[in-house]
Amino acid sequence: MNYESGRIEGGETLLLPSVDERPRRRRRLIVGAVVLVAALALAWFFFGRTPEAAPKVTEQLPAVTVVVPGRQTIDRTVSATGTLAARREMPVGVAGEGGMITRVLVEPGQWVQAGQVLATVDRSVQTQTAAGLAAQVSVAQSDVTLAQAELDRARTLVDRGFISKADLQRRTATRDAAVARVKVAQATLSEARARNGRLDIRAPAAGLVLTRQAEPGQIVSSGTGMLFRMAAGGQMELRASLAESDLVGLRPGARASVTPVGSPRSFAGEVWQVSPIIDPQTRQGVARVALKYDPALRPGGFASASITGGASVAPLLPETAIQTDDKGNYVYVVDGAGKVARRDVKIGQVSNAGVAVASGLTGTERVVLSAGAFLNPGQAVRPVAAASKAS
Repeated sequence: MNYESGRIEGGETLLLPSVDERPRRRRRLIVGAVVLVAALALAWFFFGRTPEAAPKVTEQLPAVTVVVPGRQTIDRTVSATGTLAARREMPVGVAGEGGMITRVLVEPGQWVQAGQVLATVDRSVQTQTAAGLAAQVSVAQSDVTLAQAELDRARTLVDRGFISKADLQRRTATRDAAVARVKVAQATLSEARARNGRLDIRAPAAGLVLTRQAEPGQIVSSGTGMLFRMAAGGQMELRASLAESDLVGLRPGARASVTPVGSPRSFAGEVWQVSPIIDPQTRQGVARVALKYDPALRPGGFASASITGGASVAPLLPETAIQTDDKGNYVYVVDGAGKVARRDVKIGQVSNAGVAVASGLTGTERVVLSAGAFLNPGQAVRPVAAASKAS
């Protein structure tokens, strides 16, 4: 540092700083003030901010989509398998004396009317017998004609006294006996004709011919058994085997959709009878589903059915909301504090609409729809309501 000498009164000499040293001291003071302000600013930044100025924690929480399922009316759907059959099957056999089949007039798959001839049986002997009986009727009628003529002549002679009243009574009785013999002969002829008519094998009702076991030249009798098998009215059905629990609540009138094996088509039907008994060995019962005739429905074939009946009210969730572990099925719900909680549930019916929750939920909870596998009970999340389907 440079100093300058000066004199003051009394003769003393005073050393003063040089003029060049003063700006340097001013710069040092300014730099020190700047450093001090910067240090105070850093101290306030790290230690002086209030908690209100801290960033909100909720902005860093994971967002999860939630839904309030409510309670919906859900149709109960039961899946079953069974065998197709004629709803009312009619076995057709020989109703008369039988004989040799001469012609078969129908084939399987053909529709017939009630009383239509399915096959004819040789009746050459029966025809001759009927002709003989018809001749006897003619003879009896001739006897009646003769007896009546003699009775008429006797009535004219009795008034003249040539014939007694006793003779008149005998002639009247002879006429009456002849009339009775005519009636007997006619009844016998009618019986023979009826028997001949029963030789033909006829359809007992209108329907569809399913099978044929009769051929020309075949000898048949009342003990031959079934020659044709028919479906009355062509009506079909599915005899669906159902578990004992599935039969509970199932009533006639329930809608059904039947799909034959190997067919891409489904046929609408309706349950018309539910078995009143359960097989003690298989623990199953039979639900009979009525179906309209269609060539694709072949009796004896196998088919599956989806039967809808017995509605219930329960929460309905998509499958993504249901989680499963060794303890069973569960869902995650978000409580009022925004934390995840596990809720064990019991699953009901599963359909295309979703999964019905039989128990465990009231329908008012906020249920996590997806990403449940990445959450933990007690974890804080930011719930986001799911968009409605209408939007």
